[in-house]
This record gives sequence, C-alpha cells and structure tokens, in this order.
Amino acid sequence: MIRAHQILAVILSLAAPIAAAAQATPATAPAAPAIEKGSTVQLEYTLKDDAGAVLDSNKGQSPFTYTQGEAQLMPGLEKQLVGMHVGEEKKVVLPPEEAYGRPDPSAETEVAKDLLPPEALTVGARLMARNSTGDHRPVTVKEIKEKTVVLDLNHPLAGKTLVFEVKVLGVEPPKGAEPKSTN
Repeated sequence: MIRAHQILAVILSLAAPIAAAAQATPATAPAAPAIEKGSTVQLEYTLKDDAGAVLDSNKGQSPFTYTQGEAQLMPGLEKQLVGMHVGEEKKVVLPPEEAYGRPDPSAETEVAKDLLPPEALTVGARLMARNSTGDHRPVTVKEIKEKTVVLDLNHPLAGKTLVFEVKVLGVEPPKGAEPKSTN
C-alpha cells in the first residue's frame, strides 16, 4: 500500500509543473493585421456569374491591390472583406443592387456611325467610350441605324448576380496604425 502512495506522489509531483505551464499565459506575438479601413490589401480572385461562368480572374497573375474604404471595389464586396486575414478565403455573392445595379432602359445615346471603327458596327460589340469628364466606361452597341448607332451605356454586368471567390494574399495596416490585437 505504501508503494502505491509513493507512486501516486511521484505522479502528482510530475503533473503539477505540467498543469501550471498549461495555465500560464503564453507570450503573444503581434496579431496578423485584419482588413480594416485604410488597409492596403492584396487579393487573388475569380469572378463568376450566377451560372458559374468565369468572367474574370487573376489566379496565377499579379495580385489585385487596393486600399480598403477608398471606393476602389464595389461597396458590397468591400464590406464582406472587413476583418479577413492573410490566407483566408471567402465566397461573396452580390445581387445586382450591390454590384452594377439594374439596367436603366434610358441609359443610351445615339452617335454618328462614322465616329465608330468599322469593326465595331455589330450589335453586341463592346467598346470603351470616354465621357465628357474624360473617364472611360464600357458601352455596348445596341442598334445600328442608317446614319447613327445606338449605344447602351449600362455596364455590361448590370442586372447580373456576381460571385467572387477571393483569397487574401496580403494586408498592410493603415499608415500610422498599429495592428489591432485579438486578445
């Protein structure tokens, strides 16, 4: 019986330091930065329509880099990325209202036929046009008349549900900000 008590005492004496070590608060390394307003973010993405057709992707290419909160992405997508860390992946589904909106039937203009290159004189042809402020925007040939061409000014993805598959490749905290601790 004494021998059992001695073995139990040895086991308890060995277990005490292990239990104490488990309860000790480990030194914490700085938390990896999360995406927040002002962060510089690098993403890998694939954009699909709701039928699964790939519309755009940068996989195997340079990362897409943007600054969170600077209106460089669709607001619906930007909102879904807040709080993500490097290595995290997410599928984000944006209805038309959170992407390019619903098509506006009145968003069209008629231009002289001779202003367009001959290869663009096909219904459905997509062109890049410049507006009065010099900004470029995609337009689509909607109708070809005798002397003019009707251009649809809606974004080609207006009215479509968009599916983004994103992976965060890099996050730099806002300039002058310390990374937020998760503890």
